[in-house]
Amino acid sequence: MAVAGFELDGMSTPSVRSQRGVLASLIGVMNAINKAIVFASSIALVLASAILSYSVLTRYFFNMPTYWQDEAAVFLLVGATFMSSAFVQSLRGHIGIEALTTLLSPRVNAFRLIAVDAVSLLFCAFFSWKSWTLLHEAWAIGQVTESTWGPPLWIPYSTMAIGMTLFTLQIALQFLVAVTREIR
Repeated sequence: MAVAGFELDGMSTPSVRSQRGVLASLIGVMNAINKAIVFASSIALVLASAILSYSVLTRYFFNMPTYWQDEAAVFLLVGATFMSSAFVQSLRGHIGIEALTTLLSPRVNAFRLIAVDAVSLLFCAFFSWKSWTLLHEAWAIGQVTESTWGPPLWIPYSTMAIGMTLFTLQIALQFLVAVTREIR
């Protein structure tokens, strides 16, 4: 059974079969979340481009200063980037060295994938934790940007924290699938 880049076939022992059902359920939930977030991120990108276009046009034609447009667009772009990172990971669309995969045996390639996922999982878990601490600090202190508009910084930090948490969960699921595949 293949679910969004996950291959769950070949898992035959009873404990692995029960894990397969749990993993398949978790993967299904994660895929649904990813689809909804990608849709919202697409809207955010269109809004950011519309806001920036409006900013350019009002400055050029009406010689009006823009206070909020750049920050609003940056907030939307940061949110879209971090929130959609789990979807990109589900497709294994992040950095990969394809030249190595063709040179290595399938067994070594499987180990390489597990090792890369383990290191990525550790790094992203740390980054996720730090993102949540930044969010807490921005919320508790009431940090705002230094612009004249001064929107609160908890807004981009929340998308960063949620996005990195989902990204970490996506890597954890892929790691579990790879490890259970190798255990059988």
